[in-house]
Amino acid sequence: MAEQSALTESELEVWRTFYSMRRNLDRALDLQLQRDSQVSASEYEVLLSMNESPGRQMRVKDIAGAIGWEKSRVSHLVTRMEKRGLLSRAECEMDARGSWIGLTIEGRRAVLGAMRGHAAAIRRYFFDVLDDDEAERLKNLSTRVVGAIGCAADEDAPADEAAAAALSEPAALSETVAPPAEQTA
Repeated sequence: MAEQSALTESELEVWRTFYSMRRNLDRALDLQLQRDSQVSASEYEVLLSMNESPGRQMRVKDIAGAIGWEKSRVSHLVTRMEKRGLLSRAECEMDARGSWIGLTIEGRRAVLGAMRGHAAAIRRYFFDVLDDDEAERLKNLSTRVVGAIGCAADEDAPADEAAAAALSEPAALSETVAPPAEQTA
C-alpha cells in the first residue's frame, strides 16, 4: 500500500477537533485537580501509581514506566513532590545507586482526597456527553489507535497485545473513574 503523508481537509478537521477536545479535556481535569486538591495532573498520576503499587513504593524507573515518561522527567517531579511531603526516598538494598520512592501519609491523603472530585469531573466532562453506544465505539476506536501506536513503537509486538498492554497499564483510569469502596468512605 502506498504511503500517504498529506491529510485531506476533512481529515485535518477531524484531527484538529480531536486534538482540541483532548487538550481542553486534559486542561480542565488538571485545573480541577489543582483547584480542589492542590495537585497537578502529573502529580496525581504519580500518586495514583504509587497508591496502587505493592507497599506503596516504587523505583523511579518503574514510575516512569507506569506513567509513560522519561526517567529524568519523573526524577525531577519526584524531587518536587518530596519537598512538598507527598513522597519520600529510602535507600534500595538491592542497588546502591537506586532508591525507593514511597508514598507518605500526606501523599496518600492527597490522592484519596483527589479521587472523588476527579471522577466527578471525568463524568461531567466526558461520560455525560456520550451515550452508551458512543462510549463503546470510542473505546473500540481508542483500542485500535493504541494498537497502531504499539506496533509503531515495537514492531515485534502484535497490535492486539500492544493495545491490551497499553490499555491495562494505566489501571489508574479505572481507579479514577470508580475508586474502590474502601477509598470512597
